[in-house]
Amino acid sequence: MPTPHNDQDDHDGLTFEVVEEEHDEGGKKVRNKGIYLLPNLITTAALFSGFYAIIAAMNGRFEAAAIAIFVAALFDGMDGRVARMTNTQSPFGAEYDSLSDMVSFGIAPALVVFTWSLQSLGKIGWICAFIYAVAAAFRLARFNVQLEVADKRYFTGLASPLAAAIIASMVWAGFDNRIAGREQELAIAIAVITVLSAFLMVSNFRYYSFKELDRSRVPFAVMLPVVLVFGIVNYDLPIGLLTVSLVYAVSGPVSTVWGRRKTPGEPQARG
Repeated sequence: MPTPHNDQDDHDGLTFEVVEEEHDEGGKKVRNKGIYLLPNLITTAALFSGFYAIIAAMNGRFEAAAIAIFVAALFDGMDGRVARMTNTQSPFGAEYDSLSDMVSFGIAPALVVFTWSLQSLGKIGWICAFIYAVAAAFRLARFNVQLEVADKRYFTGLASPLAAAIIASMVWAGFDNRIAGREQELAIAIAVITVLSAFLMVSNFRYYSFKELDRSRVPFAVMLPVVLVFGIVNYDLPIGLLTVSLVYAVSGPVSTVWGRRKTPGEPQARG
């Protein structure tokens, strides 16, 4: 007679094993052991980049820390696409990606900007950095619970990698131009930008996701602003990245206000 299945049979207490349940076409539960290597390896690379950014900032290597955050964003954009292309999506991969994002785009930027500038403000500085980290956690949690119902063309709130790009490019531009981030007036301005970035992450402003451009045709004229962006970035990489990041961050509130202005009001009643 077949032995009843026991969850304790899935592990011996000595090894790390992942067991996921999926439904086949017949509606039966199929237990899958193990994880997909390629997408999770890319996610691990993103996690390593975020962790390295923290270590580099602790050692005063702020340029390397900022670059590491951008490298993490690059890997973060790859893992999901690789998983879809190779049909290797899994609940474990989605959860692992979210935790990696929290480190790379929540904790790392907060600690990098705190070490570079905000610690000169004392308690206010670390509170501002903590606000950013909490906002990133809220943003990622909201994204996860709204994943199935959200409009894929837009992000609700500024995506955490893009908020991290603001912080990282600001630190990079300041360090590259030999600007001391701990000067009182500048540190206050940086604290304001950090908190505003946090607010935009948890806001309800809609940001275009560019996801539908992956497989769609666009008018030739669209290439002109793309070339302009490349020109700005290549002229001075850190300042160019900061400019592009800030323009995108402002696009959410501006498009919201503009959309409300274009919405026709209620017709006035005539006597």
